[in-house]
Amino acid sequence: MKKHDNCKENRFILKIENMYYRIFDTRIKRILTNSILAFCLGGGIACGSLYLAGTINVEKGVGGLETAGVPDYKENELDPSGSVLLAKVGSSDLKADNGVVEDSFMNAVVQDATEADSLDAAASVLNQDAYSSEGLDLCYFTYRVKKGDMIGFIADKFNITQDTIISVNNIHQSRLLQIGQYLKIPSMPGIVYTVRRDGETVSAIAEKYEVSAEKCSGINHLDKEKALVAGTTLFVPDAQLDWVTRQEINGDLFHKPLHSRYWLSSYYGWRQSPFNGKRSYHSGVDMAAPMGTSIYAALGGTVTSVGFNNVYGNYVIITHHSGYKSLYGHMSATLVTRGQYVDTNTRIGKVGSTGMSTGPHLHFTVYKFGKTVNPMALWR
Repeated sequence: MKKHDNCKENRFILKIENMYYRIFDTRIKRILTNSILAFCLGGGIACGSLYLAGTINVEKGVGGLETAGVPDYKENELDPSGSVLLAKVGSSDLKADNGVVEDSFMNAVVQDATEADSLDAAASVLNQDAYSSEGLDLCYFTYRVKKGDMIGFIADKFNITQDTIISVNNIHQSRLLQIGQYLKIPSMPGIVYTVRRDGETVSAIAEKYEVSAEKCSGINHLDKEKALVAGTTLFVPDAQLDWVTRQEINGDLFHKPLHSRYWLSSYYGWRQSPFNGKRSYHSGVDMAAPMGTSIYAALGGTVTSVGFNNVYGNYVIITHHSGYKSLYGHMSATLVTRGQYVDTNTRIGKVGSTGMSTGPHLHFTVYKFGKTVNPMALWR
């Protein structure tokens, strides 16, 4: 009986062991199989992602013309902050001896508003003190920009136009108004005009801007018909900037040439060359995007050149109004012909990587009267 019980017990243990090894063996196989499949799947996904990223790797898309030095242009034309004004602006009498007018304006009485707590307080000071009994003296008031101020708000408070603040303060980009910046505020709306050529008269200037020649003559204390010398500066009351200048300053002149998503892989200005590693000057901006992305004209104009060269690869040049031209480089294909008129809805080519390029992107350059300017300061 005891033997029989031992046999039963041994058989039971063997069954348990067999079941254990069978289950354990099956589970291990399953784990190993699943692990291998997961590893292969993960590797495939990773490789696919890397390949996809390589085809649209926006950071690799750089290129375009570089120079050893800065291209020929006047840096003050591109200074985003404009001229820096002191808290108090000095004044002196305007002189017209021999037709030469000095830089300051007639009777420019400057009020110090640096302690004003708000636009309302500053404007009230100007309204109380700025005007003379004759009503034709031009006075200036200095206002310090505070948090939340915008050119439009400031202009409304002082009863002048945005053009007035932009012109008088030589502002090149209205979006870059800075807290703490001092603005010179005149006592009446108008713009600053610099005589371009010898022989211009107050009457001719007033006629150009469609304003009163008598008022312009009286404010500047100049005879209406006196021939002025090139470089003479005067204030033209009630005049406005032309629409091109206003759009330039407000950054609304050009559209972005890529209407879909892109990456700014290289900015305008100094950079480390992607070709030789040396410090060089980049004449435009590089907008990296997937191969074949549509490229549009950034501003209406006439196509004046379509071709290929070793630097820009397939390129298009468009001539616009007001001395502007734009260049589009490294295209995989061009879609326009020389002499064709285009607008901002016209597809002119496709993103590529031809010429001196490290990956698919658009090199975009803007010229004004033959000098390169920063496209980002001009587009919407």
